[in-house]
Order: sequence, then C-alpha cells, then structure tokens
Amino acid sequence: MTVTMICVDPERLRRFALDAFQTMGLDSEQAAISAHALMYSELRFHPGQGQGVRRLRAYRDRIAQRLIDPAGPFTIVKESPALALVDACNGLGSVTGVRAMRLAVAKAKECGIGSVLVRGGTHYGSSAVHTAEAVEADCIGLAMTNAGPEMAPWGGATAVVGTNPWSIAAPTDRGFPVSLDIALTTAGKGMMRWYAREGRKMPLDWALTPEGEETDDPAAAMTGALLGIGQYKGYGLSFMTDAMTGVLSGGAFGTQPYSDLARQDVSHLFLAFDIAWFLPVAEYRSRMGRFIDMIKASRLRPGYSEVLVPGEIEDRRAREKLATGVPLDREVFEDLNELGRELGLSTSLKEAA
Repeated sequence: MTVTMICVDPERLRRFALDAFQTMGLDSEQAAISAHALMYSELRFHPGQGQGVRRLRAYRDRIAQRLIDPAGPFTIVKESPALALVDACNGLGSVTGVRAMRLAVAKAKECGIGSVLVRGGTHYGSSAVHTAEAVEADCIGLAMTNAGPEMAPWGGATAVVGTNPWSIAAPTDRGFPVSLDIALTTAGKGMMRWYAREGRKMPLDWALTPEGEETDDPAAAMTGALLGIGQYKGYGLSFMTDAMTGVLSGGAFGTQPYSDLARQDVSHLFLAFDIAWFLPVAEYRSRMGRFIDMIKASRLRPGYSEVLVPGEIEDRRAREKLATGVPLDREVFEDLNELGRELGLSTSLKEAA
C-alpha cells in the first residue's frame, strides 16, 4: 500500500507553521526559529523520519499541558571565554539549540573554538538545524543530543540508551554545505511506522522484538528496542554521547531522559570551530571542493550511478521541494488543517495547483 502524498506550497506551509507557533503564545523570535526548524527538516528529510511540520500538534499539546515552557529562561550557569554550561529550564528545544549554537559561534570567534553544554532541555528537532547556524557564520559545527531510551546495548534486549543523534556540517565552494545528520540507530520508529503503512518488510538490522529477536516485521518491532548503526559501534557512540551530554552536564542520562513528561531533561552539546582561526575561509572552501572531487572520483560499484557526499541528497531534495512543492502525507495534511481550525488560524493548507 502506497502512502498518499499531497503537495503544498512551501511558503504557505512556512506561514502556517509561523502563525501556529505565534498562536501558541511564542514571541516573534521563538516562533520564527521554531517555524524555520520544522521547515528545514521538512524540506531536507524523508517524511517517515517525523522531524518536520507534523510535530506542530505535539508542540501545541506539550505547551498547552505545560510540559514545555516557552518562557523558560536560557540560563548560563557557568562560562569561560570558550565554554558555557546552560540550563534550558524546560524551554523549547529548537530555540534552545539555536541560541546555544550562536553562543558557541560567538565564543569560537574569540577563541577559535566554542563549546556549549546544555542541560534541562527538550527535544531539539534535527541536529542539522543547529550545525547550519555554525556554517552560516563560516564555522564548522557539531551538535549532538541524548534522548529517551530506545536502543538496546550490543548483546542486550531492552532499550537503555537513546538514538542520540549527531550532526557535523562544514562550508564548501560547491553551493551547499556538507552536512552529516544521523541518529545512532540504523533507523527510527518513524520509518518503521512508514514501512508498516506501506506493507513492507524492514531490514533485519533495524530493531528487535520485545523478546530480543531480530525481525523484519515493523509491527512486531514497534514495542521492541532499536539496534545501533554498525552493530556494537552505534551502541558505543550512543553510550559516549550520553557521557558527553547528560552525565557531564549534570542532567539525565541512559534510561532517565523523557521518564518525567513534565521535565524531559534532555542534554545537548554544541561545538563551533572558527575556520578563519586556522586558515582563510576561501582557502578552506576551496580545499573542501578538492576533497569532494577526490570522493566523487571513486570508481562506482555495480548498480550505482554516482557518489554523493554528506548533505548532498538533502540539498537536492530541498531545492526540488522549494521549486515544485512540499509533499505531505495526507494524514499529516488533514491533521494540520484540523489543528489550524482548533487554533483559529486564518491560514489553511491547500493542495498546490
């Protein structure tokens, strides 16, 4: 069974998200950051990953139930010229992430590198949203976060660590930045739901049944634990991400994040490297271009038409959606319009001509 998609105008969708956030009580800066974060993810990623505009209802519900505090202050607990420890005070994760990366960039411009560790946070969306902030400032950016327990440790059957996603992004001279954005699980529950709706089997390295058995049935795995990328390597990276975020910040870690719905207590780490401290930005971009040429010169494997670098397929996807419209799952399209009616928005979503 194919999931039905409806194409909508990207500017209308952005305006809808912005109006929705403002109606939820966010100030103009928070609403703009939050709408941009959802649109960035919607344009770049597969809809099954669940990081785009479909999250609007979840934000509305969490704000209404006071599980997220839009007025939560961005509190600097401790800082030095290159470092900062921040308490997000249960504020909006996407807003916290952007502010934290901007602080890391400011410190990098002074010291060559800036690092901001955040505790008391909430789900911050796609990691690449935050590393894009660093690239805009001619920096290399790194963002990572811990999350609620969904991954089994290697050899274990129950979830004890999160998907704990990372992004690393850097500018190039090719018209798009290279941008790695990965969860440390092979796939997430969102893609499993997508496969289930399409009636497809999933790869055996995605997840376990509750009994700890590998399965290609997404329905059987929905209540089981996810598997790490590269077997034990993904688990090891997830473990160390918690060590650098939740454990180090004084926040929640392992099985603790999301255990209290009223305080998700997620922790994030943001790093910015000021390229100009090391060499001229134009030279770095040129060197990255030559690096890309080396990669693309690889002899192709059978069945492949080209070699891509991190972020390239996402850049193409975003350009295509901006030019031809954003495909939304019909269920998401209808739910967003229902949400718009509940919020009393003057803007509605319509199928693009």
